[in-house]
This record gives sequence, C-alpha cells and structure tokens, in this order.
Amino acid sequence: MTSYPDTPGGLPPQSTQHTGRAVFKTAYAVIPKGVMRDIVTSNLPGWTGTRSWILARPLSGFAETFSYYVVEVAPGGGSTSPEPDPTAGAVVFVTAGSPTLTVNGAAHSLEPGSYVYLPPEAAWQLENTATSPATFHWIRKAYETVEGIEAPSAFVTHDRDVAAQAMPDTDGVWATQRFVDPDDVSHDFHVNIVNFAPGGRIPFEETHVMEHGIFILEGQASYLLNEDWVEVEAGDFLWLRAFCPQACVARGDRPFRYLLYKDVNRHAKLR
Repeated sequence: MTSYPDTPGGLPPQSTQHTGRAVFKTAYAVIPKGVMRDIVTSNLPGWTGTRSWILARPLSGFAETFSYYVVEVAPGGGSTSPEPDPTAGAVVFVTAGSPTLTVNGAAHSLEPGSYVYLPPEAAWQLENTATSPATFHWIRKAYETVEGIEAPSAFVTHDRDVAAQAMPDTDGVWATQRFVDPDDVSHDFHVNIVNFAPGGRIPFEETHVMEHGIFILEGQASYLLNEDWVEVEAGDFLWLRAFCPQACVARGDRPFRYLLYKDVNRHAKLR
C-alpha cells in the first residue's frame, strides 16, 4: 500500500534551529511540513473530534478560487453537516485511517488513497468509527454554474484505480493521474496526482491562468516558483497564484508525486 505523509503535529524541541523553508511572497507560498504543528490548527463548526490545518483560503490579490484543508478526525469524531456553503464543490483525498463517508445515502468505507468528488449541494457526512485517527485533504471551491450545463455527480474512486497518463514526448517519466475527463466542462476544477520518475522534470516555465495548491505526497524535488528554486519534500504544501512561473526537477532515487488543484473550464470574469 502507498504511504502518504501526515502532518507532524506537536512542537519541535527548544533546541531546534529554524530552517527558513517557510516562504510567503506575492506570487507563491511554501508551507513546509515542519510548520504544520498543533498550535496552528483550527476547529471546524459542525465537526466533533476534529482539527484542521487550513493551508490555503481565498485572498484578494493572491490565489482567490479555493481553500485547502488537511483534516484530522479522532476516533468517534466526524460530522453530519460538514459543508456550510451549499455552492461549494469539493474533493476529499484520504491519507490515513479508515473513515466512512456517506453521500446521497450511500456509505463508502474509505482508506488511504481514496478520492471523493462532492458536487455543490451534495448530501454527505463523514464519521470515524475506527480506533485510530483519520486524515484527509479537503479542497473546496465555489462552483461556477453555466446555463445549460449540469453540475457533475458525486463519485468515489482510489489512487490505485486511476492509471497515470504519460505527458507527450516524455517516455513516461512525467505522467498525470486524472480523476475526471479534462474535456468534461461540467467540472470547474481538477484535482490530479502528478508523477515524476527520479530525474523527471517540467522542462519549461509553466506560466498560466490556473491557480495551484500542491501537496507533496512522495519524494523530493527542486521546484521553480516565480524566480526562485526551492527544495521541497513529502509533506510540504505549495500555493501558487495565477501566472506564477513554475517548473521542477525530481531529485533522489524515488518517484516525486503531488496532489494538484487547478481551476479550469470557465471564462475569465470581467467584473
């Protein structure tokens, strides 16, 4: 079974030296795993036995379309009314434990690697009946309705059941697991898993309108963010505003993989 990184919690000892890896700039932010500690968690209304690390939320002048939570649910915890915004679409990606998610009356036993899409106004709830904590990533976006296009339906799948598709002219060293059809314009955002073999790279500076939330699931890399090359590893989170140039080179001897949010398939708002 694939192992996914967890938040460290706790506090480092007083002898710890600052690494300087946490960065917030006008074009991007780096939130390394070492700063995701107990004292920066938030409780969520409507949830019991639950705490969350809120890694991204809409900020004027920065990334404006999404929020990104890492949520930890203790045994016996959960929610029967998890989503306060009926316009929100969401993806839930489980990284630890075995919570039960019920959507539109159907119960699903989740495990690390489980992926759930939840459309706006979905009737869902989540509980942790196991004896160990459950951790999931919860990515939320206000759904942009389009006349004549119905919102997508909820679905549940798993990381292992979605084949990675090689990017053109890469001999498979760069491949993407796409959980929805890119041509399905009912979806106004995608959450994919991007995979690089050791030494694989994005060989140009991607510069585009899509905002990104990137959580590193495995491995390490040198990542270009605007003008800066930064070293990232499993458990780190990157937050990119629109048009921030980016590229990467996978380092080490194991694959480099990350969970990627991007907003897609809608006209640019003019007012």
